[in-house]
Formats: sequence, C-alpha cells, structure tokens
Amino acid sequence: MARGDGELELSVGVGGGGGGGGGGGAGPGEVETAPSISLGRLILAGMVAGGVQYGWALQLSLLTPYVQTLGLSHALTSFMWLCGPIAGLVVQPCVGLYSDRCTSKWGRRRPFILTGCALICVAVVIVGFSSDIGYALGDTKEDCSLYHGARWHAAIVYVLGFWLLDFSNNTVQGPARALMADLSGRHGPSAANSIFCSWMALGNILGYSSGSTNNWHKWFPFLKTKACCEACANLKGAFLLAVLFLALCLIVTLIFAKEVPYRGNENLPAKANGQVETESTGPLAVFKGFKNLPPGMPSVLLVTGLTWLSWFPFILYDTDWMGREIYHGDPKGNDAQAAAFNQGVRVGAFGLLLNSVVLGFSSFLIEPMCRKLGPRIVWVSSNFMVCFAMAATALISFWSLKDFHGYVQDAITANKDIKAVSLVLFAFLGLPLAILYSVPFAVTAQLAASKGGGQGLCTGVLNVSIVIPQVIIALGAGPWDELFGKGNIPAFGVASGFALIGGVVGLFLLPKISKRQFRAVSVGGH
Repeated sequence: MARGDGELELSVGVGGGGGGGGGGGAGPGEVETAPSISLGRLILAGMVAGGVQYGWALQLSLLTPYVQTLGLSHALTSFMWLCGPIAGLVVQPCVGLYSDRCTSKWGRRRPFILTGCALICVAVVIVGFSSDIGYALGDTKEDCSLYHGARWHAAIVYVLGFWLLDFSNNTVQGPARALMADLSGRHGPSAANSIFCSWMALGNILGYSSGSTNNWHKWFPFLKTKACCEACANLKGAFLLAVLFLALCLIVTLIFAKEVPYRGNENLPAKANGQVETESTGPLAVFKGFKNLPPGMPSVLLVTGLTWLSWFPFILYDTDWMGREIYHGDPKGNDAQAAAFNQGVRVGAFGLLLNSVVLGFSSFLIEPMCRKLGPRIVWVSSNFMVCFAMAATALISFWSLKDFHGYVQDAITANKDIKAVSLVLFAFLGLPLAILYSVPFAVTAQLAASKGGGQGLCTGVLNVSIVIPQVIIALGAGPWDELFGKGNIPAFGVASGFALIGGVVGLFLLPKISKRQFRAVSVGGH
C-alpha cells in the first residue's frame, strides 16, 4: 500500500509464503497460508539452484571450445548461444504463469522443478556423448586422435542437446526462485534471494573447478573412445558429475520445500449468475498477465534491462579479454600467440572462480545492506560499481598496450602487475554481481506480494528484461568491436555507459521500498 511519504509499504506475510498474498492469508485462488519454516530449512529448499548453476558454469567454460572441434565455426557458435535468451523469452513467462496456477498435490513449483531437472540430465548426457552418438550415426570411423575434421552428425546432436539444456534450465530457474519467495515467510524475499544467490555462487565455484580439471580421462579411462579423445572425455566426466550433483540437490529441495497445494478456482469470485469465474490459461494468458503487473514493475524491468546491458559484454568476453588485451595472445596467430591466448583464458577462468567466491560471501551481506540503505540504493550502487569496473577494464587495457603499436595481438608478454590488477577486478565484480542476482528478484517478489501473488509470472517477466539485452549484445558487440580494431575495449566502454545510465535511471524511477519493512522482516526471521 502507499504511505504518505510516497514510499511503498510492502507487506510480506509473517506466517505465509511470499506467493500466498501480502498479508499472510490466501487471496482468491491462492495457496493456503504456508507454515513458517526455519532458516535452515529455507536454505536447504534452495539447494537445487546450486545444481543448476553447476551445469551452467560447465556450459560457459567448456562448450564453446568443444563445439568448434565438431566443425562449427566461431561465428555459428556465437549464434548458437542465442538459444539461451530465446528460451528465457519464451519459456520462463509461460512456466511462471503455469506454476502460479498448478493444482498438483505436490505444490505449485516442485512439479516444474522436477520436470526441468530431469530434462537437464537428459540434455547433459546428449551433449556429453554427442561425439559417440555421431559416430554411431555415420561420422568418420577414424580415431579422434588422427581425424580433426568436421563431424556433422555429432554437431547436430550437440546443438539439439544444447538447446534442450537451455530450455530445461529456464524451466527450473523461474519456479525455483518463486518457490523461495513462497517459502520465505517471516524471513522475507530478501533473505530468500540471498540464499538463492549463495547456492548459485557455490554451483559456479564447483562448476568452474570441475571444468578446469584435465584429469577426468585419467580417473575414468572408460570415458575415452575412438570418437571421444581426452578433451571430450574430460567434458563427459565433468557433465556426468553434474548429473549426480543436480540429482542430489533436487532430492534435498523436494524433501525440504514443503508446499501447500494451490486451490485453483475454489475461492475465485462468483459471477453475477452464480457461476465461478475461471482462470484463463494458455499462452494468451501470459500476455494478459503483462497488463496486470504490480505497480512499480515497469520501472524494475527498465532498470533491469539497462543493468544487464552493462553486464553482458563482460560475461561474453571476460576470458577473451584476458587472452587478448592482457596476455596479448591471438587464437589464430602463431604458436606463441595461441599459447599466450590460451594461458590468458585459463587465468580468466581462475578470475571467474575468484569472482564466484566473492559473490558467495557477498550474498550474505545483501539483506543487511538492503535493511540499512534500502534496496533501491543498494541496486543503484551496484550499477555505479559496474560503471567504474568497465571503465577500469579499458584503462587496464590501455595500460597493457601502451608500449605496443597496432592491434592487441602484436605482443606475447604480460606484465605481472597488470595480471594481478586484472584478477582483482574479476574478484571485485563479485559484489555487484551478488546484488544483481538478488536485489531485482527480491524487489519483484515484494511487488508481487503486494498484489496478492503471481510470483512465478513476475519472475518470468523479469527474465524477459534480462534476455532482450543479451540478444542485443550478442548480435551487436562483435560488429561493434570489429569496427574499432577487433579488441574488447569498445564493448566494455559501451557497458560502462549503460551502467551509468542504469544507475541514474534507477535512482529516480525504482520504487521506494521501505527500509523499515526489510528491518521488520529480518527481526521476525532471525
């Protein structure tokens, strides 16, 4: 409700889940008031986020190099990654809406989480064994150590598995976040999203560590086949471990996330003729839901989009930046340049590991910061941090290149001080990334709670404002960098500008969620 000072006083049910209504009671068609759960149980309920993020970290660190060994060009590889935002644009809003209205006795969210995780496991196996499947379908019978040409059957199988993996990930992510909001109760959406962010950080740490291990083929020799040599066997081993870890996380979540079934049309208001008004279903209901978003959501969507426009250049090119601008390598250059580039990529992966560690620790600070400063100030501050960091990447790049003339591939050495500063920058970005993974979703959950539910749909709609910037950057960053000399500095410069715009816009347009509400939630929950 609106207070006299213009702030939005959002009520999170003290005894109920966030999706069950703002005041803790069940609104029309909503769930019964969920019993209060302990903080430990809430933490275990979010464990599935770690399992999903484990596989996502493997995707980022292993799949782009791997698919190029099957015959896809680098350009096609970049377009292949567009399946992620397409899946997010289509799947998450629909799954979010259907999970809001699911009447299963197992609850609203858990059936979708279970289905999505099962599909992830199938997709991971398809991707990991794509070389062997392609071999069975008619690819070359030569040993992989001798044949280095294209294997198109394997490539097609891989792409199908990759797309299934992204669609499955999006099936899980929205309901998993909405589940945490539903169960947050007296702990509040801010605490729930911080927990979710912590699990994501742990999944990243384990995934990047597993992906950087080159000994899977030694530990499990049976993974190597005529169609699958060392690099392929390492990928296969890491992804099979991902299946086991995801299964463990899923079981824990299903056990500890006790949901109260949704009552469907039982409490919906009756029409004038006495008939019960039914809820609309189908894809058109998603577009109808866009028109019924809570007040304040359009501003949240706008700032979220600007924020992600500032992040995606770094997410797409962080390790490439280390390989080119910091280590002065070239993946298509001579042996020394290629070796320098690969070394930079490995150090960049280590930087991502440091980033995930900082992200994990920072996630525990998000709720206290929101209670102290307010979520709007915390979110805006993260944008200014990213603005500074993206500008710093350009400065570090110029520092690294100051003694060289021409393109970044002209030198083969890397200054140790520059390398150290670059790793510090990777680690520093863990703090604003923790805010990005938590605060927008916490604000969305509270706005949905103020309207009486709809966590799944609101979370899915928020994801739309994430995937559209991803499409823009994926299609535009490459030509933009090509225009200015084939380096990464132009994209990072644009990212710094978007971060600044997002911070200024957020300062004036984001809803003023009361700090007192966050403080009250924390006191009741801890």
